[in-house]
Amino acid sequence: MTRSAHQGRTDRAAAPGKAGRTYRRPKPDAARRAAFDVLSLVGERDAYANLVLPGLLRDRRMTGRDAALATELVHGTLRRQGTYDAILDRCVDRPIGDVDPPVLDVLCLGAHQLLSTRIPSHAAVSATVELARGVLGDGRAKFVNAVLRKVAARDLEAWLAEVAPPYDDDPEGHLSVVHSHPRWVVEALWDALGGGRDGIEALLAADNTPPAVTLVARPGRVTLDELYAAGAAPGRWSPLAAVLPEGDPGAIPAVRDGRAGVQDEGSQLVAQALAAAPLGGAAGEARWLDLCAGPGGKAGLLGAIATERDVSLLAVERRHHRARLVRNALGRRSRHQVVTGDGTRPFWTPGVFDRVIADVPCSGLGALRRRPEARWRRRPEDIGELGPLQRRLLTSALGAVRPGGVVAYVTCSPHRAETRAVVDDVLATGAGSGFTRLDARAHLPGVTDLGDGPDVQLWPHLHGTDAMYLALLRRDG
Repeated sequence: MTRSAHQGRTDRAAAPGKAGRTYRRPKPDAARRAAFDVLSLVGERDAYANLVLPGLLRDRRMTGRDAALATELVHGTLRRQGTYDAILDRCVDRPIGDVDPPVLDVLCLGAHQLLSTRIPSHAAVSATVELARGVLGDGRAKFVNAVLRKVAARDLEAWLAEVAPPYDDDPEGHLSVVHSHPRWVVEALWDALGGGRDGIEALLAADNTPPAVTLVARPGRVTLDELYAAGAAPGRWSPLAAVLPEGDPGAIPAVRDGRAGVQDEGSQLVAQALAAAPLGGAAGEARWLDLCAGPGGKAGLLGAIATERDVSLLAVERRHHRARLVRNALGRRSRHQVVTGDGTRPFWTPGVFDRVIADVPCSGLGALRRRPEARWRRRPEDIGELGPLQRRLLTSALGAVRPGGVVAYVTCSPHRAETRAVVDDVLATGAGSGFTRLDARAHLPGVTDLGDGPDVQLWPHLHGTDAMYLALLRRDG
């Protein structure tokens, strides 16, 4: 269940006041107004909430409880949009698709407060109607009031029992409504995960759980003790991870000056696995390549490891603004090279790099915890459209590595068409001849539940990481 882009803002005409007095539109509270504005940007401009919300909070000088409430309303509403749309569809007198997007945003904000927070019902309805008066006008505020009073008549469990199809009749449809994922995403994740109902329900629930902020201590640039002293705790899997239970990571000096970064443990693990994989042949190592380096998280970690080994890293990124982010991640004093270029059009000498990472553009279905709106924005056809680019990038990576060198193919998606199918297809071509698929599990020491291999698939519900996929391929020689 998805929505079209917003169709414009609404009537703000002043309502009549008492004779001799100027009518003043009620002013919504700051948190709900901020949440509404972010949802509008997400709907109208395809913005990502995790990118625009922090700046909006800073601009409006919102901190503490107001900032926390705005954050919860934005991310919670986006995560549960599918569920709320199904419920609202029973509470309005027209098809849900005919409701103006700004009105639907206000209704979803109200539904989230009523069904998924501890805000008392009367306060949730009252505050949301005040928001509606301020941003939509009095007439639509009355409509919002009437709809939310219908929503408030039941709790979430009772609504789900009414609006979700029975599991035995339609398993994917049931899970889609209950866990607020598009049906095609449920089907794709279930196909990738395998198994029965328990596993897929745990995965979908994990997608609806806000992830912890995880930091990476870039080797040689900062120690874990410095991050612990700033309030972080040890990570679960990565020896370089530190988890920040609360607070703004940007307030930590090591993060501000680039010695540490915000990076999911899954991304840390796949980068470290590439660095740990044994090379073939008698030659040492001197050159690494990051083929799709933006925005720079893995490049920053690989660059730090490369510096410790006295190895050079070439980081390639197709877009200028993302190349700047890569330079920031590597550090201003880095001797590693960042080039704006197309990884499918090699400008380097073939077969000279010891280690190559191809962290290819993908659907991002493995990071739905961090970008909840992505599940509504992506379409099944996106997978097919990305496939040729993913195959070209992997082919380019294989051509760049020397005999005995190792290539890491990485995606932040568990979708089969973006993971094993790509590797299988490329290995079956001439470009893949002379490569051996390594058991990648051996290079994630201590990490459990990695399946049958040889490739690695991490999962939010099993590992607490993004659903990163890793294949390691070594060129014979």
